[in-house]
Amino acid sequence: MPTLLVAVLSTLSLSTATRSERKVVSSLTDLPFDENDHLSSHIIAYPASGPCSSLVEDALPTGENLYRHIPFAVEGDAAATLFGDKLEEISESSSIKDVTQCPAVCLDRGVDSSLVAYPLPGKYYDPDGGDTHSSIADFVASLSCGRVEFGFINYSPKTLSLYWVNGRGERSFLYPLERMEKNTKFIHTFIGHRFIAEDPDTKTDLLDHTVEFTGVIGVLNHENNHRQRDIRKEVKRTMGGEWNKHLQVKRTFSPLGFDKGRLSDDIFGSMRSFYYNNRNPPHRLMEEWDSKGLYVNHWESDCNFIQIPWEMKKIWQERLKEVVQSWVGVEIEQTDLYGMRQYEAGARLLTHVDRITTHAVSLIVNIAQGNLTSPWTVEVYDHANRLHEVIMQPGDIVYYESAKSLHGRNTPLAGGYYANVFTHYRPIGDPNWYKKENPEGTPEPLMDVGKCELVGKPNDYSVGAVKCENPAIGPHLSPKMITATSGDDLYEWWLSVGPSYDDEKSSDEL
Repeated sequence: MPTLLVAVLSTLSLSTATRSERKVVSSLTDLPFDENDHLSSHIIAYPASGPCSSLVEDALPTGENLYRHIPFAVEGDAAATLFGDKLEEISESSSIKDVTQCPAVCLDRGVDSSLVAYPLPGKYYDPDGGDTHSSIADFVASLSCGRVEFGFINYSPKTLSLYWVNGRGERSFLYPLERMEKNTKFIHTFIGHRFIAEDPDTKTDLLDHTVEFTGVIGVLNHENNHRQRDIRKEVKRTMGGEWNKHLQVKRTFSPLGFDKGRLSDDIFGSMRSFYYNNRNPPHRLMEEWDSKGLYVNHWESDCNFIQIPWEMKKIWQERLKEVVQSWVGVEIEQTDLYGMRQYEAGARLLTHVDRITTHAVSLIVNIAQGNLTSPWTVEVYDHANRLHEVIMQPGDIVYYESAKSLHGRNTPLAGGYYANVFTHYRPIGDPNWYKKENPEGTPEPLMDVGKCELVGKPNDYSVGAVKCENPAIGPHLSPKMITATSGDDLYEWWLSVGPSYDDEKSSDEL
């Protein structure tokens, strides 16, 4: 039989198989979810009716070239939710002749059922958006679907050799994998590809991993070295330094120096799926605190970390910049995105301010929390140094002027875990922004709010437990009704809400 005819028959049989075995859902709740109500597989969704149904099915790759994505034809509410106006356009058009006129979208494994309806714009098939979507096959093989960014961190005692392994089990050397977080290697690869990290001396495989999602993985784990130190003395000195640093900043951006908001569902869904997929070791690793001071009490409570791949970080930070820029009302540039950091039971974060030249305005994003026995509030001091305590739920954001507004979480985390991302910005091209007076049009700092009184309970947070004559103070004023005047006040707050310290055993040596 001629080769061309074999190829045509093969294609026809694959298309027929795809149609006969295709999965059709009319509600997104009918997609496969795991026991925690997160999407259990990567999905490619496309319309179940009209010419686009067969056009997409004919164009879909098969086998390994689907990169473990399951095709689902969607109709009814599911189609309307994912494709909206585009669905109406194609249903009313009789001129749909080419698959490039059809919608499709990739849904990431790990996304919550409540967020599966909100994929990022970059997850949609967009043949006009560049070469990576020139065909459905290219779309499936792009960063929208099957191509991912994946990182490798080495915490073994020596430099390892990292290999890519093909389908026949043959190894191809990639590069030496050096030790510690600073030498993390991120690469572009595909779901289903396999990698091995080998000890070059003993030829022992210390890691054999097949990629299932965008993420990161560690070879062994980090252990922080604890040294003898006087914790109380260092905290007292640190609080004095942080107080003086916050006084160096002249410029303000908002009345209070902070506010609370909410992430849009699509960016939150992206963050949640990444966190869920990487939430356990060896993806989640110990954060390196050996030489970073004592802002996090790593000697008392583990502090874990999930590194975010560079391209994903860029997408998130660009979107978050729009949110922060709207809050401050001036054009800003991104300077850093840090996380994901997961705090564990007993965690504390010292009151501090951030890097003065780069961290003018920032966001705290709560990604996940669980099994808390009481709220773990963000403690923020406003421009008059009044303490506010803000409760966050997953998907909530706290805007804050992070180089000026003192902030922390001194009350120990009561049970469970708490995962955050931190993102930072400054006015465009202006490392000296903090030395300048406020430009015209800047909101006046809210200094005098009149008489205030406690009208709620001492443990009522973010519900207006303190009422002031000027309601502009908002609902987050701490029921403790504390106004700091020095670093000593910050230190006394740290002492008062934390565990007691034995003078003779004030160290981080466990």
